[in-house]
Amino acid sequence: MTTSRRAAVLGHPVAHSLSPALHAAAYHALALDGWQYTAIDTTIDDLPARVRDLDLGWTGLSLTMPLKQAIIPLVDHVDPLALAVGAVNTVLVAPAQCGVVLTGTNTDVHGLVAALREGRAERGLGGDVTVGRAVVLGGGATAASTLAALGELGCTSPRVLVRSLGRTGALQEAAARMGVTPRFEVLDATASLASLLVADVVVSTMPAYAADPVASALAAHGGGPSGVLLDVVYDPRPTALSAAWAAAGGTVVGGERMLLHQAAEQVRLMTGRPAPLAAMDAALGAALGAPAAT
Repeated sequence: MTTSRRAAVLGHPVAHSLSPALHAAAYHALALDGWQYTAIDTTIDDLPARVRDLDLGWTGLSLTMPLKQAIIPLVDHVDPLALAVGAVNTVLVAPAQCGVVLTGTNTDVHGLVAALREGRAERGLGGDVTVGRAVVLGGGATAASTLAALGELGCTSPRVLVRSLGRTGALQEAAARMGVTPRFEVLDATASLASLLVADVVVSTMPAYAADPVASALAAHGGGPSGVLLDVVYDPRPTALSAAWAAAGGTVVGGERMLLHQAAEQVRLMTGRPAPLAAMDAALGAALGAPAAT
């Protein structure tokens, strides 16, 4: 296919994004000559103008922070999952009678589910085995996607550990829309450790370095976790929490695996063709300076 199409990841800051490498690798593997994917630094104030500029030369957008909520009122349709989660990370551009129609969706949930299944399969649990006990660290937009992912994996009552219960209103509303009933608790690095060690799955959605006190408590404890940790942060890589979890004998899934799988779903939606996961995985490994996962 030689028709030129454009796509981009928008966010602020966005220069560090690995999405261009992943999507470019997919376009090359799919022989989509002339397709381009770039990173465009975009603030919330810039976003309406960016959206107005979309035409049939565009196939879609990827959205990263701080735009995943700000994009919602700017598109024509939002799919039910993205509405429930309260976050859109993908906009699809399609022809309409008078220009284009924009649909917002969420591929973060897909990425989380796929990454967690990889980790559980690595631990010998079977990627499709129901998750019984789960803990989520953090209460932001990614935590909402995590609740949806855990619900898909069979866990509808995870613990959510946050630094401030007073800032969980949006997440509690999202949980109610999704029909899940998380238990919210204040995160205490030492007191919360017991629930982390016995969980089937722990997902840290906290920013870089924010979970370092938990890592220190785990290293001091000396006990081994029984489940899989997915830390969505991939810079630094590994995080202190991931390193401590692995050293204690737990299975770690890096945040780059979530990134890979959510990007693959974006490629499928934007091109209408199955994503070339192996090619994208190789590009991810090259971008991170490490071999691709097998």
